[in-house]
Amino acid sequence: MAKNYFEVLKRASSFLEENGKEGYAIQYLFLERKEWSKTDWLLHMKEEISEQDEQQVTDDLRMLMEDRPPQYLLGYSDFYGHRFSVNIDTLIPRPETEELVEYCLEENPESKLTVVDIGTGTGAIAVSLKLERSDWQIFAVDLSEGALKVAKENAQKMKADVTFFLGDGLAPVLDNTIDILISNPPYISADEWALMDDSVKKYEPHMALFAENQGLAIYEQLIEEAKDCLSPTGKIYFEIGFQQGEAVKKMIAAAFPEKKVRVVKDLSGNDRMIIAD
Repeated sequence: MAKNYFEVLKRASSFLEENGKEGYAIQYLFLERKEWSKTDWLLHMKEEISEQDEQQVTDDLRMLMEDRPPQYLLGYSDFYGHRFSVNIDTLIPRPETEELVEYCLEENPESKLTVVDIGTGTGAIAVSLKLERSDWQIFAVDLSEGALKVAKENAQKMKADVTFFLGDGLAPVLDNTIDILISNPPYISADEWALMDDSVKKYEPHMALFAENQGLAIYEQLIEEAKDCLSPTGKIYFEIGFQQGEAVKKMIAAAFPEKKVRVVKDLSGNDRMIIAD
């Protein structure tokens, strides 16, 4: 008996949910692969599904059951209105990080600033900033050669003139005077392993996730290094774990007592950003 798109996707979604997975992921994948909008879906969902499309759903369902993130299966993730290539060398850009970019842009309308993005990953922060502020000089640093390769490809694809460095923290750019230090660094502690989603634990790069000292080690490093290169009027924008606000705020206040340090909540109401200016 012929099956339509709706029936096949509904069955696949229910199967995922019965096994504790995100049911909508299969429809998200399917619509992305078909390049269908929600309107296209409504127009076609009662049509008979092709053998090829049904096989694709079957293959994707199997990979989702293995906890493979949909963005890795597609090879891309959308961030701040742009499509970034992703693979297992890079973290998948998150909506919370878009908020960090938004704050940085809103609070710094001026041109001719030197900005450094540490732990650039896909290049999402650095490239998004450059596309909005063409006059900014933007440096991006990462420890991972694989991640830098992806970031460079994303910048080239989007014609964003970002300078990339392979290195640890601010070490590659210490000779520069920095106006803005921005980073979504590794900030998860080993204690939080059990709380994490299986897809993150199995497939996203642990180097970009975990840090020593209850997840605070990279903040300590960057704040100490920033003493040597942040301009007197320089600003710091960090993404943080939802329980790290006060600890990171104290670190920055101790190193830069003249700056005002704010803990900013994300759209979900969790502490998610530290801004010092």
